[in-house]
Amino acid sequence: MTHTFNLSLIVILFFIGVLMTTGVMVPCNASAGSDTTVAEPSVVNDVNLTRYAGRWYEIAHIPVWFQKKCSGGTTAEYALAGEGVVSVVNRCCTKDGKVKEAKGRAWVVDPKTPAKLKVSFFSLFGYWLFAGHYWIIDLDPGYTYAVIGHPTRRLGWILSRTPELPEEVLTDIAERLRANGYDFSQFTMTNQTGFSCTP
Repeated sequence: MTHTFNLSLIVILFFIGVLMTTGVMVPCNASAGSDTTVAEPSVVNDVNLTRYAGRWYEIAHIPVWFQKKCSGGTTAEYALAGEGVVSVVNRCCTKDGKVKEAKGRAWVVDPKTPAKLKVSFFSLFGYWLFAGHYWIIDLDPGYTYAVIGHPTRRLGWILSRTPELPEEVLTDIAERLRANGYDFSQFTMTNQTGFSCTP
């Protein structure tokens, strides 16, 4: 009975994940009854995950529901966990000074396109489920900043090795985002000043 229940739960969760993913994957400019699709954003040609690992500070992001409680101090910590696999720890500070943390796993889907990863924050029986797209669409040659996108352009993050980016660097990133089909006005700057979170 226990095994049957576990299997049923996995099947239910799988179909919930499919429905969630299907909803996200609708092209951002598509309308009902339209055959028009929008070209996906381009990604960088190569990514060295060893160099990519470490701490990143969120400089800006397109607001999403799962970051709603974050007031600032948002970071992402990456560490190699195998060939083409990265462990992920996202943290932010809430309004009451507490830490909101999410641990996950990211992996390269196809070695021929290492900038296209999948990321999941839900593990069940050792399996990472409901994975979403994590596309690296802009990356400094020195790995000092990175921009993460999504096929629908509904999600986006600008990351930096430092809590701030020079204004001219951010301006250049914004221009490349627009050239890649993003509306930079959708991004909200992240406050990285004056946060001291406690677990």
